Amino acid sequence: MNIEKVTFTNKDEEQLAGRLELPLNQRPHNFVIFAHCFTCTKNLIAVKNISRKLTAAGFAVLRFDFTGLGESEGAFENTNFSGNVDDLVEAAQFLEAKYQSPTVIIGHSLGGAAAIYAANRISTIKAVAVINSPSDPAHVKNLLRNSTEEINKTGKATVNLGGVDFTIKKQFLDDLKNKSLKNVVGDFRKSLLILHSPQDKIVGINNAEDLYIAAHHPKSFISLDGIDHLLSEKEDSAYVGEVIASWASRYVSIPERKVVTSKSKVAARLDDVENFTTQLKLGDHNYVADEPTSYSGNNFGPSPYELLSAGLAACTVMTIQMYARRKKWEVKEVICHVDYSKDHAVDCEHCTDDTAKIDTFKRKISFHGNLSEEQIKKLLEIADKCPVHKTLHTETQIITVLENK
Repeated sequence: MNIEKVTFTNKDEEQLAGRLELPLNQRPHNFVIFAHCFTCTKNLIAVKNISRKLTAAGFAVLRFDFTGLGESEGAFENTNFSGNVDDLVEAAQFLEAKYQSPTVIIGHSLGGAAAIYAANRISTIKAVAVINSPSDPAHVKNLLRNSTEEINKTGKATVNLGGVDFTIKKQFLDDLKNKSLKNVVGDFRKSLLILHSPQDKIVGINNAEDLYIAAHHPKSFISLDGIDHLLSEKEDSAYVGEVIASWASRYVSIPERKVVTSKSKVAARLDDVENFTTQLKLGDHNYVADEPTSYSGNNFGPSPYELLSAGLAACTVMTIQMYARRKKWEVKEVICHVDYSKDHAVDCEHCTDDTAKIDTFKRKISFHGNLSEEQIKKLLEIADKCPVHKTLHTETQIITVLENK
């Protein structure tokens, strides 16, 4: 994936730090906002894993630190739940101004409650997914119960959460009052996905039931059986990301991917909108070719010369393995590295002249297996007999004709 560092301001003009994760080989079809859990940050491993599964499905994901957390400015002790909701709304406005309006919002734990509140204020949001989320924001008081008396008496207290000390002020607790999440869910008409673990010891499964009953259709529930509150295992958060990506695709608009149709085995198509991002038909498969960003491309796919080098590398290993199998030689694995450049010929007579440079493919081959020196020598000779190698060494012709529409 591609990751861009981004910043935007909250309602108090403080800088909030985020990461915008983009798909590797295409333009994003939809933008997603991710709301992390209480006192967590954008860099929680589960948040990253979920985001990466979404970008693999073509979504762009903005994950950021709420005010006073991580790399964002502001004092956490002066924040509250309503401020988190405001931060999410500011994030949506930032995406609308700089990129594209978000259509999906995801929230984890208390971030799920904030996501629901924010979705009610962001008109472009079509789908909301909450993970191990409380049905009442005041649930966070359970985490602070040992300090609640001190907070109410002195106005604040230092609370250790996850090994980190946080100062919680009374205004934070006061803000949680009269925040009826079930009423909000019952009022808005957005698609809702509730993912919750029956074994969650921090936010009980009954919270998912409360949200589901309160919500209107379309609503869905996925049981995260055996998964802990923070989705600590990589395979668990990856699964959640895949589920959300698949579910959300039903409720957002995803443009049909352009493909090339041709009777020829290989064809390419490039319109006047893209710079160099080219749709390819290679046999029965569809790919994208492009140029690096340094050449004004989008880097959504390999360059033409990388594709040419790939043909040589693939043909090389296929030919070597075919020969080794026929000889019953033990070649567990053969790897071919190819680098393309324009260099002077080995027997160059005018090497000081740049026009004397020729196309050069530098090929490095390695073998894994029980092979003698003689066998390795023979396999290197066979590499030079691969069909693509021969084609590159043979005089070729390209015949160009105009195809009638």
